[in-house]
Amino acid sequence: MTGQHRGTGNGPAEEPDPLGLRERVLYRDPAAIVLDKPAGIAVHKGPKGGLVLEDGFGALRFGAPRLPQLAHRLDKETSGCLVLGRTPGAIAALGRLFAGRGVEKAYWAVVEGGPAGEEGLIEAPLRKRDAQRGWWMVVDAQGGQPSATRWRVLGRGGGFSWLEMVPVTGRTHQLRIHSAHSGFPILGDAIYGRAPRTGARLHLHARHIAFTLEGRRVDVTAPVPLHMQAALSLTGWRPEA
Repeated sequence: MTGQHRGTGNGPAEEPDPLGLRERVLYRDPAAIVLDKPAGIAVHKGPKGGLVLEDGFGALRFGAPRLPQLAHRLDKETSGCLVLGRTPGAIAALGRLFAGRGVEKAYWAVVEGGPAGEEGLIEAPLRKRDAQRGWWMVVDAQGGQPSATRWRVLGRGGGFSWLEMVPVTGRTHQLRIHSAHSGFPILGDAIYGRAPRTGARLHLHARHIAFTLEGRRVDVTAPVPLHMQAALSLTGWRPEA
């Protein structure tokens, strides 16, 4: 990580931190925060309501006059690097970076089975399934939006593969549906894979993110979440020192 400030910083807590978000700050500067998002919590309010990550953003002010705001989103069940903007100018600039592919992103996934090769590109156009299914997506060669994902194998074992996945485009659920469409669904995926609808933990992690904002290079790697470690170990991953 470049130019980073980890953890809670100096001084007493400004506001209550019921979600423990200050301990999950991977990087902080005057313009941005990179948070290690936990799996299992949505980033913002949806039609079903309930507690969401944004409800804890008061704990991430660190003396700023405004609450930080999301610069992008991660699925509820996806963990890892999540970027927040701290000022109106930074939020606008981050929006341009994400829209213009000015952000480098890499995900780790444990998939069932795995691809035949060691690296490749998945190109499969995607569209929303229907209005009733909300964010659920389907592959549609005729009516879908162009969607592409690069992947490479980092390890194999136990009937699983450990992939690094880089989204070339940024469609909803892209990595999940591209994996399933290619014959190697992500472990724990209850929508596109073979996992049960209750109790499954998605093995998809936003491992790395990098961008330049207001002249500062931000380069952050999120630690592997506990719920992915056992399956990753089968594929050859070893805990970081």
